[in-house]
Amino acid sequence: MTKLFFVRHGKTEWNLERRYQGARGDSPLLDQSYQEIKELSQYLQQFEFAKVYASPIKRARITAQEILKHLNNPPRLQLDDAFKEFNLGKMEGMKFSDVKREFPHEYQAFRHDPSKYRAEVVGGESFQDVFNRMTPKIQEICRRYPEANILIVSHGAALGAEIRHLLGYSLEHLRDKGGLSNTSTTILESHDGQSFTCLAWDKVDYLSRQLGKDDKV
Repeated sequence: MTKLFFVRHGKTEWNLERRYQGARGDSPLLDQSYQEIKELSQYLQQFEFAKVYASPIKRARITAQEILKHLNNPPRLQLDDAFKEFNLGKMEGMKFSDVKREFPHEYQAFRHDPSKYRAEVVGGESFQDVFNRMTPKIQEICRRYPEANILIVSHGAALGAEIRHLLGYSLEHLRDKGGLSNTSTTILESHDGQSFTCLAWDKVDYLSRQLGKDDKV
């Protein structure tokens, strides 16, 4: 059985400002995030990981590197473009409130009904585009590590969509359980890389801070 530990990166300045970061926008991790990554790492210390994968985007890459500093037997880190955040086109760098005003349909659809999201309007990636790059990589990982724990550090929107896609959710229901929190862990297991079972969703009980609305996407 492969166990996949999906971790969303630590909180950034743009998360705090409620801005879309996407695949090209980026901002530094908050100072408090390093403590929260340490708390996450203390939870992860109970597991032995065969490999760590991460998005090469700075906020995810640094989160992964910080986690590795605190693991007892840190494995090798591999950066992979498959785990990048959505390319959100014109929305990147914009505050949520501004996107809601300028692109009301896309704002509503992206957050609440992905089946109606028109990526071409903002010049970004569709949900299917994200599935097309993430799913084959995850299937490959399951084939390569059929009896191992794998850590994957990525981004809130991409992970939230892909995890539900792996679990068989339709586009209309991808957002039914809400989003993923900064520095959260979601755990799936699979025996064949085709069917997946969720063991933990948006786990944050190892964090000492009370999370707020700007911690979740």
